[in-house]
Amino acid sequence: MTDLLAEARFPVPVDRAAVAADWAARGYSCDLFVDPLGREWNGFVHAVNELVTVSEGFLEIEIDGASLSAGPGDEVFIPKGAVHSVRNLHDGTTRWLYGYD
Repeated sequence: MTDLLAEARFPVPVDRAAVAADWAARGYSCDLFVDPLGREWNGFVHAVNELVTVSEGFLEIEIDGASLSAGPGDEVFIPKGAVHSVRNLHDGTTRWLYGYD
């Protein structure tokens, strides 16, 4: 699973424009989710690869049954076809960037 998590990939505070530029150069889009305490996105599967970077808060991301935690500046790679879930672990709002190739 460590190949799916790049800790501190982006400096904190996370600059959304810098992440978007980096991802665009790698062929990815970049959008923002703002999730309240307790929000869960469960059992998703995409036909494309996905990147996730936390800008504020903490997420638990489960990919094909394996769990990892991501904080500000971390980047998570979710391979196409992988069953995945995302949970807000923060005690408040979590903001995270996501993009597809």
